[in-house]
Amino acid sequence: MPKRPLVLLAALAVTAVAAGCSMNTTNTADSGSVTTTPPPALPTTTAAAALPPNMTEAAAQNLCTSISAELSNWRVQGPTLGKPGLNIVVQTWAAHNGAVNLDVLRDRTLVDAATVATCPDIRAKAMEELQIPDLATALVGL
Repeated sequence: MPKRPLVLLAALAVTAVAAGCSMNTTNTADSGSVTTTPPPALPTTTAAAALPPNMTEAAAQNLCTSISAELSNWRVQGPTLGKPGLNIVVQTWAAHNGAVNLDVLRDRTLVDAATVATCPDIRAKAMEELQIPDLATALVGL
């Protein structure tokens, strides 16, 4: 039981410090008064990146799953063999997604847009393993 008052005291101290840090106080020299203003509101959600037109969430997720499944292979193979592997993954994925296939043929950056919107962490890991600035850079023949 003696620990309970210490925990309560620590919680009160943290609350007091947090409350003291959450306000901006400005002294005005001419009036001698103190003006307190709340900190600016922080956004509660971050805007999600949009999927390219004609691409479904399921299609984008399939691309992410396919890329994720190859990351360990690309790590072992290195970028020389990994880049053609990315091409195979994207070509197979695009062929399975009909209308997306035509769009990717016209604009390879759609692959980046889809992965930024759906799986930015997997995209970043793929770019790291393949040593490329973006996924579109490694796509040839599309």
